[in-house]
Amino acid sequence: MGAGPDGEQPSLSINSLQSALAQRVSEGFARIQQDKAHFAPLVRVSERPDQWDFQADGALAAAKRLSLRPNDLAERLIAAMHSSGMVERMASSGPGFINFRLTNDYICRFLEDRLTQVIAGQINPPKRQRIVVDLSSPNLAKEMHVGHLRSTVIGDAVARVLGHLGHSVIRQNHVGDWGTQFGMLVTYMDSLGASATARLADLQDFYSRASKKFHSDEAFADAARATTLALHSNDQACIKLWSHFREVSWSHCSAVYKRLGVDLNEDNLRGESAYRNDLAQVVADCEKAGLVSESDGARCVFSEEIKGKDGRPLPLIIQKSDGAYLYATTDLAAIRYRADQLAADRVLYFVDVRQRLHFRQVFETARRAGFVREGMTLEHIPFGMITGADGKSLKTREGNTPRLNDLLDEAEARACSLVRAGNPELSSEQCEEIGRIVGVGAVKYADLSRNPLQDYAFSWNSMLSLEGNTGPYLQYAYARIAGIFERADDSLTGTTPLSALNEPAERALALELGNFGAAIEGVATKGHPHLLCNYLSSLASRFSKFYEDCPVLKSAPSTRNNRLRLCRLTADVLKAGLNLLGIQVAARM
Repeated sequence: MGAGPDGEQPSLSINSLQSALAQRVSEGFARIQQDKAHFAPLVRVSERPDQWDFQADGALAAAKRLSLRPNDLAERLIAAMHSSGMVERMASSGPGFINFRLTNDYICRFLEDRLTQVIAGQINPPKRQRIVVDLSSPNLAKEMHVGHLRSTVIGDAVARVLGHLGHSVIRQNHVGDWGTQFGMLVTYMDSLGASATARLADLQDFYSRASKKFHSDEAFADAARATTLALHSNDQACIKLWSHFREVSWSHCSAVYKRLGVDLNEDNLRGESAYRNDLAQVVADCEKAGLVSESDGARCVFSEEIKGKDGRPLPLIIQKSDGAYLYATTDLAAIRYRADQLAADRVLYFVDVRQRLHFRQVFETARRAGFVREGMTLEHIPFGMITGADGKSLKTREGNTPRLNDLLDEAEARACSLVRAGNPELSSEQCEEIGRIVGVGAVKYADLSRNPLQDYAFSWNSMLSLEGNTGPYLQYAYARIAGIFERADDSLTGTTPLSALNEPAERALALELGNFGAAIEGVATKGHPHLLCNYLSSLASRFSKFYEDCPVLKSAPSTRNNRLRLCRLTADVLKAGLNLLGIQVAARM
């Protein structure tokens, strides 16, 4: 991004006011010690916003190492940070804290320079990486249900953020499309003959009938097992039926992704079947590396690093005693493909928390077998479950896990009703379109705004609320700003550069805007979109306070232009932030 507005070179290609200030403190320390390694300041928002913007700590620990009093070190740092256009005043307090108030001019220039670049995605990361994002991964045997929501929307949001930050992102949808259940489904499809395609329109019913027949009809079950063997032997008649089933099943998933606004298509589709010809070689290479032991006829990998409650190493089974391969074998093949063919620097797996041990074992085995490129990282980013109000798995009245399409239908219908009630003048088409944007956004945001490690209880009332940390609240904040510009003269576009921050609410909003970059960097580092959600919610609250305290269109011309600019920047950040979460905005709600 080049030099910052005060001429300094930022240590990060994208940063916030806080990180820019932390860099300034580090540079001051380097001037008095000639060694940056001794001091890594942590800059926080001040608890006294009426006096200060930020507070830096870290001098206490550094002073101990240098045998200095913390306050003495803090004063020396203040003296070493020569006067510049960045800081209006500084003062030490407590055990070595340094308080800062930035100049209005610096904040304005920071927003006009760095923030606008961050919004536009004009970012050059210090090290551009090839990042594989493994997300969604439904079982193609069934229609997508609510259990697939978290992997899909969390993975999509993180992929969007990584791409926005300038990384090369490769999405991989590791769908379940191989194994015994597909032998069962192909056999059932074959038994239906010409009517099979029509039955596949309701994939859930098709699977249910096939499964029931498999468990109640021994002759059918034997035929299904034989079909599975034929599939694994590349029997062309079976492969043809399987390919047709897979194509129709994928069309169901594709329709859901389109409704969710999730960027997954056939180019991202690489399921278990893609690795079926590599599995024998994976086992052979693990054996060659001396990793394989036999246990009750199965081939296993044991690691001294991963033990059970009894203190004994846990097995990772890569081939069963009957010769069949498992998920672990396929995951190892996928890792090698991502290392060798995709040249990944980083691979992120968005899979629920119950698979934590599985991925720990697979990652360890892949490294020991030499399947991982040097410098390549493998990261399992787990998440909890979506539950009902009773804390148990979310179910329909019939006791089934809700289909995603049904969930989205209800979300859109509920949102449309709310929009119609608040805007009776809108046409049915307008209500339906806004209802779609709000309903789908509400479902996604309710998931994304939670710490992914925690389960969360599904609630329509909280999800569609216009208050609190919800998708509709943020969409309404954007629509509110759009309404300001709709009422303004055509000449008042909010593009005049920011030049003054005279009121506390203006300054507070500007400082909040300055942390957008830090929020999306946090998502990229940790893989947790709720960090961005929390930021956007805080920004919307800051704007609400600003809107209450600072008249915009009725203010004097010079003041009005500055306030319109703050409105425009806020709208741009809200829109960009929601877009990174995969959520649309509407100009009216």
